[in-house]
Amino acid sequence: MQAGQPEDIIDFINNLYQHCYASGLPVFNSIPFMTRILAIIISFILIPDLCFSQNGILHNRAAKIITITTPDQKLSIRIDYSKGCIIKQVNLQNKNTISSSGVYTGVTAGSGTASSADQTGDIKITNTPKGISLSGITYGTRALQIKETWDFTIKGDKITWDITRNYSTTTDLEDMAFPKWNFTDLSVWKGGIIDNGGMVWCKYLKQINDTYGVHTGGVTFWNADSGDALRISPQPGSANKMASKYSHSENGEFTFTQLLTDSKLQQRHHLSRFVSQKYDVFAPFQVKKGRVKLSLELQYIDYNKEYARGTLPGIDATAVRELLNTTGRYGVVDNNIVGANGWLTNWKCLHEPFFAQIGMALNDPHYIKNLAATLDQERDQAMLNDGRVLSRWHNVPGDEIPGTYNPQTGYYEAMWGYTIDSQTGYVINTSELFELNGDLQWLRAHQASCEKALDWLIKRDSNNNGIYEMMNNSVAEKKASDWLDIVWASFENAFVNAQLYEALTLWAKCETILGNPKMAGHYSAIAARLKSAFNRPVDEGGFWSPAKQQYVYWRDKDNTIHGDNLVTPVNFAAIAFGLCDDKERIKLILDQIEQRTTAEHLFHWPLCFDSFKREEVSDGNWPFPKYENGDIFPTWGYLGINAYVKYDKHIALKFINHLLDQYKKDGLSSQRYSRTTQLGLGDDILAGICTSITALYKDIYGLRPKWNRMGLEPNMPETLNGTKFSYIHRHTVYHLELSVNDYLMSTGSFSVKSNESFGADKSGNTLKFYPGNKDTAQLLVRADPGNRIDMKITSWKNDVFAWTISSHGNYQFTINGLQPGSKYEVVTNKDITRLQANNNGSISLNKHCSTPVNFSVREISH
Repeated sequence: MQAGQPEDIIDFINNLYQHCYASGLPVFNSIPFMTRILAIIISFILIPDLCFSQNGILHNRAAKIITITTPDQKLSIRIDYSKGCIIKQVNLQNKNTISSSGVYTGVTAGSGTASSADQTGDIKITNTPKGISLSGITYGTRALQIKETWDFTIKGDKITWDITRNYSTTTDLEDMAFPKWNFTDLSVWKGGIIDNGGMVWCKYLKQINDTYGVHTGGVTFWNADSGDALRISPQPGSANKMASKYSHSENGEFTFTQLLTDSKLQQRHHLSRFVSQKYDVFAPFQVKKGRVKLSLELQYIDYNKEYARGTLPGIDATAVRELLNTTGRYGVVDNNIVGANGWLTNWKCLHEPFFAQIGMALNDPHYIKNLAATLDQERDQAMLNDGRVLSRWHNVPGDEIPGTYNPQTGYYEAMWGYTIDSQTGYVINTSELFELNGDLQWLRAHQASCEKALDWLIKRDSNNNGIYEMMNNSVAEKKASDWLDIVWASFENAFVNAQLYEALTLWAKCETILGNPKMAGHYSAIAARLKSAFNRPVDEGGFWSPAKQQYVYWRDKDNTIHGDNLVTPVNFAAIAFGLCDDKERIKLILDQIEQRTTAEHLFHWPLCFDSFKREEVSDGNWPFPKYENGDIFPTWGYLGINAYVKYDKHIALKFINHLLDQYKKDGLSSQRYSRTTQLGLGDDILAGICTSITALYKDIYGLRPKWNRMGLEPNMPETLNGTKFSYIHRHTVYHLELSVNDYLMSTGSFSVKSNESFGADKSGNTLKFYPGNKDTAQLLVRADPGNRIDMKITSWKNDVFAWTISSHGNYQFTINGLQPGSKYEVVTNKDITRLQANNNGSISLNKHCSTPVNFSVREISH
């Protein structure tokens, strides 16, 4: 509405009248209120510099200020073009988050810095059908002139900011702001959830100009205390690349700078994504003469609602959310580098098998997509021709076996020794990620590389005993062979072999899915032989120590046994991965660990309970308890939870809650914890610390997302009864309700309730039910188009299958997995039908359900 147009003013007053009348506001009839309305009318007629728009845009021409507010009043921005052109305020719930520096665009070239704040000429303001446009924004350096247009529109609860920029010539730039956001200080936000699944943690930008740069541009900043969050979503177009950097300015501000280029930016300092006390994280780059455009969507987010973890009785849901959104995400260094060591140290260890499990718990499609890209890159850049998977990525050389560091890619062999669990880590993460993304084409692209990675290790069995060997032969070499990188585990390593068993088991299933039963059988047979050899007593070449009632860590080539000091990840892995299924052994191991942990009042399990021998470890592990020789590393917590959950799920739950309690004390932002003080230690922040919480979802709540269905295999203690949360899998939102022996899975088109584990998937009009969440769909229910299917399973045993349909409509039921040719009695409420299974072991029947109908199927004896 333009100022000074009476007919528009009348429309405005009429609309205001209707709103007030509909809202029942008695003040509307008061004289003071009408006086204000009259003042507004006069101001529009007599003061044409004031312009008010009903579409949420208020323009004060005299002050040269434009305020744009979303209809829900939760987000507003204030643009000041009185001197330059700057967004002076970004308000969430009427609270400004921006410093006096504002938000602006700009460039830095060799000849200087220029920005939209330097604008000196007139800016043209144009009302558009859906918003407002600011054109004629001009600034530049001696070598480059820039002209910009800013277009703002309101779309629902979002403000869209389109920045169109014209470069006068092709030139090199040192930096750019497209735009730069200057927030008041580091306390405005706890952090930002980045659209590659990672996060920036504001408190770790401690020094002036500490800067973290990534190759993506979207972020959701959040304040955990207020629950307010700001989402900034860029749409750069297919021809452009986004990058961004987060920094601590000289004025104490927290800054977020977005960059738009036509090619991927390179790092300025080696391969560093984080640089301390340096603002220039990216190398100089070229921009080309002509026009570029970036569209930004700004949105207020109710953080507590958007990232809610549901109703979690017996669990601190807020601590779960914050742990996963901070420590859990921190391991993402950049696009294509998802790890656990994180961006502060610019490190990623490939010999860690739990990244897909973190993705499962985060339930963020950005993380899952980035992990898939990471595994693609590691297949292409970190795997040698013979199948060896290099063990680490780092921004600079110095940690490598001489000659192994690749300065172009950053991958190398760790100086501490050939850590062989990078072979298994790659295969386990690939197999488990496939269950999350369900992308057969992606899995097929990793088939040859996973086979190469496994075969590289399978060939290492010089004595043909079914246990696979490391690159080092004895402690005398003072080299590591796995994640415990300054423990001199060698030759036949139980920890690596346990991970190999898991990798073989998972990959055999993938080979089956890929239509290669021969290779599936091959890997399954190797796994079975490994399991048998692993469980033999140490005197017979295995890893079980009858004397110590535990699995030992390793055997040197001269048959010397090492690591009988109750090494927890070794013993947990044997149970969790299914190598040890002997109930007596499980009891012996887990009772020892529980008794000793309780006796020391530890909040989490240490890496080992007793000391290694002096010659078995580096100086950095001495004296006991120190570092990998006795300190607490929660990274392997998921193995402990998995091991205990079938033995005593209350112990498993106890340690999950211990970890959450520790998070509330210190944020769990440490590498490890002292055995003696239980205080955080180490420069690294290990994202793996969150794996006990991933195990809460996987092993307690029983989430088992599968490539072709959603699965539930809960182990619920009574204290968690009434758990409710939503989970997104393969673009479907599943609402889950869990209590002991009472599990409900529902979506917008179906629900399944059961007292036992199951899987379900609905494609088109057909619901598939997978008893026990096994790989065979034994019940198919086909509905008429658009009809819901609501089903309760009452029994699914070998002798009787029973269920109830409570939704209304026409249904076709197919029961698979029956004995071909056998006859079955089908009871629907009181009706009895006899059917014979076909050659495929299936029967089918149709039924119209207008009220709840009970079905049961049982075989009739001949």
